[in-house]
Amino acid sequence: MIYRGHQGNPIRTITPCIKRDSMADGSSVQYFIERFSVTCNWPVSHVQLACCSSHCAVPWQDKNIRVYTTNNLEHPLELTGHHGNVSAMVLGTVKDRLILCSASEEYVIVWDINRCYRQVKEGVIASGRVVGTLLGRVVHLSLCPQTSKVAACSGSRVFVLNAEREEVLAVLKAHLGPVTTSEFCPWDFNLLISISEDRTFKVWDVKKGDVLFQSAVLSASPLLSLFFMEQNRQLITGSGDGQLWCHTLPADHKCRLVTKLDLSKLEQKLENLRIINLPPNGRDGITHNDVRGTVETAKPVLRIWAQGPKYGHASMHQRGSCVWIGSSDGLYLLDLDTSELLITLPFKGDLSISMAGSLAISHGCAENILCLLSSLFESSVVLTEVNNAQLDDLLKGFSLEEQLSVVPSSPLVPESPLNAELTKLGLKPKKKKGGSCQKSVKNQPLVFHTQVKSSGYNAAPWKSLLAEYPSQCEAPSMCSIQLSVSTTQTTVSSLQYSGDGKHILCGLGDSSVLLYNSSLTGDPAVYTAGHGKTVNCVFWSHSKQWFLSSSEDPTLCIWTPSVAEPVLTMGCDQFAKPIRGAQFYYLDKFLLLASGSDLLLYLYHLDTTRDDIKRYKDRSKSKLTGKFYMKTGTDITSISAINDFYSYIVLAAGADRTIQVFDMNHGCVATQIPDAHSRAVHHLAQNKGSLFCSQTPESYNLFLSSAVTDGLKMWDLRSARCVRRYESHVNRCHQCTATFSPCGRFIATGSEDHSAYIYDTRNSGFLHKLQRHSDTVLNVLFNPANPELLTGTLNGMLALFHSVDSSLLS
Repeated sequence: MIYRGHQGNPIRTITPCIKRDSMADGSSVQYFIERFSVTCNWPVSHVQLACCSSHCAVPWQDKNIRVYTTNNLEHPLELTGHHGNVSAMVLGTVKDRLILCSASEEYVIVWDINRCYRQVKEGVIASGRVVGTLLGRVVHLSLCPQTSKVAACSGSRVFVLNAEREEVLAVLKAHLGPVTTSEFCPWDFNLLISISEDRTFKVWDVKKGDVLFQSAVLSASPLLSLFFMEQNRQLITGSGDGQLWCHTLPADHKCRLVTKLDLSKLEQKLENLRIINLPPNGRDGITHNDVRGTVETAKPVLRIWAQGPKYGHASMHQRGSCVWIGSSDGLYLLDLDTSELLITLPFKGDLSISMAGSLAISHGCAENILCLLSSLFESSVVLTEVNNAQLDDLLKGFSLEEQLSVVPSSPLVPESPLNAELTKLGLKPKKKKGGSCQKSVKNQPLVFHTQVKSSGYNAAPWKSLLAEYPSQCEAPSMCSIQLSVSTTQTTVSSLQYSGDGKHILCGLGDSSVLLYNSSLTGDPAVYTAGHGKTVNCVFWSHSKQWFLSSSEDPTLCIWTPSVAEPVLTMGCDQFAKPIRGAQFYYLDKFLLLASGSDLLLYLYHLDTTRDDIKRYKDRSKSKLTGKFYMKTGTDITSISAINDFYSYIVLAAGADRTIQVFDMNHGCVATQIPDAHSRAVHHLAQNKGSLFCSQTPESYNLFLSSAVTDGLKMWDLRSARCVRRYESHVNRCHQCTATFSPCGRFIATGSEDHSAYIYDTRNSGFLHKLQRHSDTVLNVLFNPANPELLTGTLNGMLALFHSVDSSLLS
């Protein structure tokens, strides 16, 4: 079908075609539907295109513009008024009217689309309203619908214009290079953010014309794109070399970096995982050079757009953190919370454009994705639509299928290792002698006291033994006490609160264990008789009668708080390698520990009685009842399991960067997460709640993993996928730990910048930075009974932080 232009030049319209992406099995998957293609008579590779759910606009005949409806491409609306080449366009709604704003070197014109249609229908040439004159070459336009303002980027300046009449409201000039993009803040219309080729972004007060915030130089390449995540109050910037930065935009305008991503590296990681998951016969012909060659070219971030609220699979909507990245070679669906690349849709196959110079992304009337592209090397513009059905099939892979759960939903199977029992040696059942025991009882009183305590029916009701944890309290941020654990400098290598929150165990680098009360007042109890090297783990029993400690010796000791010598010692004759994690498990029934690549399950019997003649003889016993191996045979670096209630799940991190989930009911690896981090995971922490604060059963499926140089990740056990990532803290060489608060609302982590960071589990930006430390913060721990945070440092200092409003709750 041929349409004739204003001067008789034809528009080449291509019949709808579908882009085909070849898969490993030789089949083809259809992702793109090409709606139409327009050939211009001059290059438009760097012209800002305009696209919305109902219309799209393309340059036509140098000075003119054609506006198409996305559901009917016939009879486009032609707009004439510019005296030079159109360099930028934007579609938006102002006062419930769809308007198009276009710019050339001479004019900035605002067109009322519905009015223009009426004028053409009446036989009159469509006309617009000039709102700016002789501003220079405008490279980007943006609209503020609520305030009827237009921002035009020209050179190193941003002109703020009145969209209703010709009036320059402000001229913003502070960048050292040409401004590439500017956008109005959607939740504060007086703010405007601009990015520039000087590789910085600035936050402006539009009314005053002042710079409220200026970033540092972010990249070696110019910044090209800008987008706001309104639900998180964050802004995202993209550069010409494929880098993305996510910053918070708080009320004080002091932007803080949340995460930094590299599009090429994310694509390489996704491709590597795809090859790993291929069957062996599907990997034939794939070489390392084939994979590497696909990511060497820089991927400029030309456009950023949010995933639609009604589009795609349900699991994507629940996240609310997915954005589309438009680059020169394709579309990329990125989850900002997890820093994961989910989908890549390259421009190739039957699509008439393989490299895009500029693009505009929008959601169509049926919530399909529309993408308007201009060719990087040719003078053509293409409107494409993403195939919803095929994309839904891809997104189904991210749905939550509840296969695993920390809270058990079935009883123990008969052959479960958790059914094991320990026969107590030396304890034989007593035989009955003589007649019936009833005959030996002769007129004995039932109570052997002169007074009997009242039953208490008439007394006042008892108060609850456990006060409820203040789950709505603010996160701890005020330091109340600091102290040194030793007169000689040593490392606080491990910490743990007792279940009632009244006592604190502290493992030190000098092989000793300290027992403090929760207020850190008074002298601690000292336990030094068990280990010869650093105490790398301490753990309370659920009954609070015992605690254990493990060391690099390798030894494991179980203690009772009232005795300075261990009740049970397990030595190097039982462990070939250092113990990397140890704890009580299954409501104190078992000892769970990791040594080398072995996950060991012990039954035990503790006897505190002593024979002064046979002091050398240990009455306490332990028995190995289960030995499990990592699926890949790698050494275990950290383990985690819940002991406060019955749970079959045990998490184990390996030196090969995997996280493996053991189902102890069946004694096997239920699932594993390959390449969980770029380095080996050194710490795992589950959301365990506390005796004072219960959570929903689904909340217990969340857990944290920490790795040097790769930040902190939160995972959902049910899907075995990362659901959020935290990177504001510093962790380059030391093994800093992390923990959940009892209410599950906060996460705390140590950091190497002499601080501890507190995050909200719902947001990747940090809430508080606790700075009153003298060295690297290695360990952090929330009090299970009160809103308090305990920190331990590399140089042997403990600090206790409490909430601002905790005094109101006392």
